[in-house]
Amino acid sequence: MALIDLQEVSLSFGGAPLFDGITMQIEAGERLCLVGRNGEGKSTLMKLIAGELEADGGQVFRQQGLTVARLRQEVPDHLTGSVYDVVAGGIGELLGLLARHHSVVSRMAESGNDALVEELAAVEEEMAHADAWQAQQRIDTVLSRLELDGDQEFPSLSGGMKRRVLLARALVSDPDLLLLDEPTNHLDLAAISWLEEFLLSCRCALLFVTHDRELLRKIATRIIDLDRGRVTSWPGNYETYLRRKDEVLAEEVVHNAKFDKKLAQEEVWIRKGVKARRTRNEGRVRELQELRRHRQERREQLGKAKMDITAAGISGKLVAVMKKVDFSFEEQKIIDNFSTTVLRGDKIGIIGPNGVGKTTLLRLMLGELGPDRGEIRLGSNLQPVYFDQQRAQLDPDRTVIDNLGDGSDTIEINGRQRHLIGYLGDFLFTPDRARSPVRILSGGERNRLLLAKLFSRPSNVLVLDEPTNDLDMETLDLLEELLLEYKGTVFLVSHDRAFLNDVVTSTIAFEGDGKLQEYVGGYDDWLVQRPGPAGSGKRVVKETAGERNQSSGPGLRKLSFKEKAELGKLPEKIEELETEQRELYEKLADHSFYQSEGAEVARARTRLEELEIALATTYSRWEVLEARKEGLPD
Repeated sequence: MALIDLQEVSLSFGGAPLFDGITMQIEAGERLCLVGRNGEGKSTLMKLIAGELEADGGQVFRQQGLTVARLRQEVPDHLTGSVYDVVAGGIGELLGLLARHHSVVSRMAESGNDALVEELAAVEEEMAHADAWQAQQRIDTVLSRLELDGDQEFPSLSGGMKRRVLLARALVSDPDLLLLDEPTNHLDLAAISWLEEFLLSCRCALLFVTHDRELLRKIATRIIDLDRGRVTSWPGNYETYLRRKDEVLAEEVVHNAKFDKKLAQEEVWIRKGVKARRTRNEGRVRELQELRRHRQERREQLGKAKMDITAAGISGKLVAVMKKVDFSFEEQKIIDNFSTTVLRGDKIGIIGPNGVGKTTLLRLMLGELGPDRGEIRLGSNLQPVYFDQQRAQLDPDRTVIDNLGDGSDTIEINGRQRHLIGYLGDFLFTPDRARSPVRILSGGERNRLLLAKLFSRPSNVLVLDEPTNDLDMETLDLLEELLLEYKGTVFLVSHDRAFLNDVVTSTIAFEGDGKLQEYVGGYDDWLVQRPGPAGSGKRVVKETAGERNQSSGPGLRKLSFKEKAELGKLPEKIEELETEQRELYEKLADHSFYQSEGAEVARARTRLEELEIALATTYSRWEVLEARKEGLPD
């Protein structure tokens, strides 16, 4: 018998049914990934399976004695106590016993009171009789792997850390069926790798929602697709699902077109003159009525998002240079002697454990912080926009429209005015949803709104801090395409391995004790190149200073006094050339300029060509001198 059996289940919250006759089963040992667009009802379906919601119609059969644990997206308001208490709450009847043991151990550590030894011995004897040590071991392992301090007070944690605690609570419960809603949110790469191994070794059945395509590929044995109120089952891997789903949707388009053509023909027939109506076939009339009913009940495929990024003028070729930068916070070394050069068009991934200093590195690169030692030089004409994973730029009490338009009904996108409703429609917000307060939006909808807000601003530098959290697969694919086509520079902090692999050209990794290293390529390339037993240790150096490898060899020499003076003047010269180049671009883009004499237009174009050559030559010279200064070979 299946653990869960849903038969013709329906559910509605007003308007179109959220679930329209869902039938599905979950067998013991299966690992199912639930996919579907944001707003389709994936989290609601999990609540229904967990027994937290009642269906309007149909039946839900559960195996007798079934135990279910669920990680939800939202954090409950009522949870209090320490992190240990909240996590141990997942083990049910053993909770009180383990809580007593943890309390005694904590008090002994604080006071050193020998009188507590007898109390501890008594508690441990009870634990042995109740076979509670295995549960204690699970709690300790999960707390360690998810880097949680059991003695911290749960209410004092950030929203992201609270979700991590709730994930731990779900994992220690050892249920028959485990329901996980975006389990990798707020986890770093090491924790995600451990979670994968944990889930692969878990005996329970698993139903999970995720934006992490690598997790999906490694874990799922079957994919459940929720689309327009119905579910379909897709055995096989994720790539097979994508291909077959596209085929089904294409067939649906063809079928609907034929259906609509026939309906139109029948509507023409029924509207013929009086004579035709007198002789009409009653069976054909009934068939038309049935066609009308089917057409009315049809739920169309939702349109695809149409994101676009508003481009600013081009930045200088040089975006940022960091030379031997140190930075500490409260005596903790965050960055130790790090150097890098960022050029226009680079797409840089930044990876490392949570709390290691990735956001600090971004702020240094943008000039928002100054280094303790070393030098940071920023390029010219930089226009950055910043996506923060906390979505602090959104006001939860204002509507979607007000968050974007700030009282206006229109917005300028790439030089033309658009109505906000139309622009938000490109990001899959219906008019009703666009007038709703942000606080009722799902996590994925909030991310889409923040992307809409940021992409409406002219930019040539995108700073994205965990932009993929809660986004559906289709929106992720579109965001990838946009970033690949983006002509500006991208800084990307992400734990989404597939996203890093597909987007970035190099990766800066935090490798402990403030040491940072830059590698060519994405996450998989880092895995191969990183030092240690898991990687080869053969690092491909990012080709910036004269595109040289960092090996020693012939041609190595230091800068002369004259060359040092020349190098010091080159950044100012580059900035002057780029400023003149930008002014000429703006002049040639102005239609009124072409009303001038033809000779003036020709001179401007000739000067622009000269500037291109001068900039290329100056940059080449700068790179050669920089290489010598850093001790790299010519």
